[in-house]
Amino acid sequence: MRIISLCPSLTELVFDLGLGDDLVGRTKFCIHPAGLVESVPSMGGTKNPKVERIVAARPDVVLMNEEENRREDAEALAAAGVHCHVSFPRDSWQTAEMVRDIGRELGREEEAERIAADIEARSRRVVEAARDRAPVSFAYLIWRGPYMGVNDDTFVHALLAQAGGRNILAGNPVRYPEVSVEELTAADPDLVLLSSEPFPFKEKHAEELAALTGLPRDRFVFVDGERLSWHGSRTPAGVDYAEQVITGR
Repeated sequence: MRIISLCPSLTELVFDLGLGDDLVGRTKFCIHPAGLVESVPSMGGTKNPKVERIVAARPDVVLMNEEENRREDAEALAAAGVHCHVSFPRDSWQTAEMVRDIGRELGREEEAERIAADIEARSRRVVEAARDRAPVSFAYLIWRGPYMGVNDDTFVHALLAQAGGRNILAGNPVRYPEVSVEELTAADPDLVLLSSEPFPFKEKHAEELAALTGLPRDRFVFVDGERLSWHGSRTPAGVDYAEQVITGR
C-alpha cells in the first residue's frame, strides 16, 4: 500500500500501526517518530501541500485532518482521483473510533484495536477518578502577542476536562480566542497552562504573565503541547498526562 499523511499525528500513527515502510509522503511538520520519518519524502506543509507531487506519487490513500488541512486541497486531490481519508476527532472517545477507522482503511484492524481499546480504558479510569475531586479551573494558552487560548470545542479542552478541568474559556464562540490580561486576572484560574506549541512559552513569559495578572507564579505551569493535542497513537499517554496536569501529580 502507498500511503501519504498530511497530518503529523497521523504520520506517527501509520508507523505505530506497522506501516512506516508504506509511507511515501508526509509534511515537513511530521517529525515523529524521529530517526525514521526523515527518510519519507516531504510533500510540503499541512496548509500548503504540493498537490501535484502528491498526485504523482500515486498514493492509495492520503490521510488528512479537517483542522490541520484545507478543504480546497482535499477537493483538489479528490478531483485528481486521489482517495482521501479525512478525520477530525474532538475528544479521546472519537480518537479511539478514528484509530479503528484508519486501521480498517489500512488493513491493520488488530493493531488499531489495541491502541483504541487502550485509549478507552484509560479514559474511563480518568473520568471515574475525577468524579471524587473538586474541579480545577484552567486557561490553556497557545500563543503570545496576542495571548490566545482554547475554547471547549477543542481536543486539548476535552482531555483536560475529562480529567476534572474547568476551562475558563469554555463557551467562547471562537475555538482559539484571544484572551486579555484583564480577563485572566478576573477569572482567577487555578492553573494557567503554557503550551510548548505552537508558541514555545519559556520561563520569562511565565514571569511576565504573573507580573501582569498579579496571580501567583506557581499557577503558571508549562505543559507539553504534543501530548495534549496530538490525537492518535499518542493519545493513551495524553489521557494520563492530562490527569497529571490537572491534579499536579
